[in-house]
Amino acid sequence: MAEIDPRIQAQAPSDDTVTYYDRQHFLTYARLIDAAEEGADWQKSAASILYRDVESDPAAAELCYRSHLARARWIVDAGLGDLEYQ
Repeated sequence: MAEIDPRIQAQAPSDDTVTYYDRQHFLTYARLIDAAEEGADWQKSAASILYRDVESDPAAAELCYRSHLARARWIVDAGLGDLEYQ
């Protein structure tokens, strides 16, 4: 069983600006995007990148995965422009 990394929240932020949490997880976001683009199974990514126990709580693992991947895509699409002003 993979151990949950306490630094990775159950859901990614949904703020309209880049947060401290986002800055701490740029590498996590990049890994999620790379894995998704390579066609990796979400369950493997949730386990290996987000340290979620997909076997015991698949719904929570999927929510964590989907929110972090969506946030990663937001960072790339809209959020990086926000960094110029911070």
